[in-house]
Amino acid sequence: MSRRRRSVMSEDLKVELAKDLGFYDTVEQEGWGGIKAKDAGNMVKRAIQLAERAASKQP
Repeated sequence: MSRRRRSVMSEDLKVELAKDLGFYDTVEQEGWGGIKAKDAGNMVKRAIQLAERAASKQP
């Protein structure tokens, strides 16, 4: 029985991060399941950095 997880990140953000980190070509060819665990971890790390930066700019 497979469960489909609901994504926390929007598809647009994931695409932006994948392009920024240089593995979007893999996503286009193989889908999100084709990326390496290291790339997924780097994507999450970058998303956290962006969120922290955005939070620190708010009054």
